[in-house]
Amino acid sequence: MRQHLPHAGTAPRVDLRARARDWSEIQERMLVPLYEAVYQRLDVGPTTRLLGLGCGSGLALLMAAARGAAVTGVDASPERMALARQRLLPEAGSTRARTDTRLVDGSPRDTREPGAPAYSLVTAFEPIGCLAGDSEGLGGLLAEATPLAERGAAVVLAGWGPPERCATTSVLRVATKLAEPLRTSGSWRPALRDDLEEVAQRAGLEPDGSGRVACPFGYADVDSAVRGLKSTGLFDAAMTATDQVQVDKELTEALHPHQRQDGTVWMPNVFRYLIARTP
Repeated sequence: MRQHLPHAGTAPRVDLRARARDWSEIQERMLVPLYEAVYQRLDVGPTTRLLGLGCGSGLALLMAAARGAAVTGVDASPERMALARQRLLPEAGSTRARTDTRLVDGSPRDTREPGAPAYSLVTAFEPIGCLAGDSEGLGGLLAEATPLAERGAAVVLAGWGPPERCATTSVLRVATKLAEPLRTSGSWRPALRDDLEEVAQRAGLEPDGSGRVACPFGYADVDSAVRGLKSTGLFDAAMTATDQVQVDKELTEALHPHQRQDGTVWMPNVFRYLIARTP
């Protein structure tokens, strides 16, 4: 859902700190039902050593740590990682800071520690299947992460549900329409049924169950909805092809059918997760 950059053209000028803040304060919480469902199904707790790929501003890690898990998060965005540290390591300089929580800028290979136990759970909660080419990027992360996990460890992949069950699909089509002149591989596309299975197969993982979770997108007003949706990065190609003003205008119009009488915006969605196992 977040921070995807177009693979072609000149990237739009974006205030990365503001975008990370909008993700943390507005958009990230939309996936809480997904995190909860996965953690409950896998009985995440004190014996869990979790590696979170693309951990963003750390909400999913915080929830796992609250269940007693030892968590390590990795993300390529310094802006999001700064917010994750505020959440998870507020007393990093004190003796009360948890020693089993680690946040690492960069890639999964940078989390390797000599002599450290292998991870028992790897999560990739950033949903794929909404951006052309996003599965390839996830495949690269998994290639680095799975050697760090124990044999038979669970690897969780997440993706958008069927377009007909995601009200946000109609809004995301704005991204496709505006970005069409670029014809970039970084444009939004509807999710496909086997997106997650194909990634797992290419990564050499064995599927071991799946599920669907309702994750409605709710916003205080249209302005919050526009900021939250743009923080996902799914409209970057559209901003490159046009400009931010045009994207804001088109988004506002697309959100109008989802605005309630009290001014709030509500869009029911379904997300899917796949549990796979390392060989």
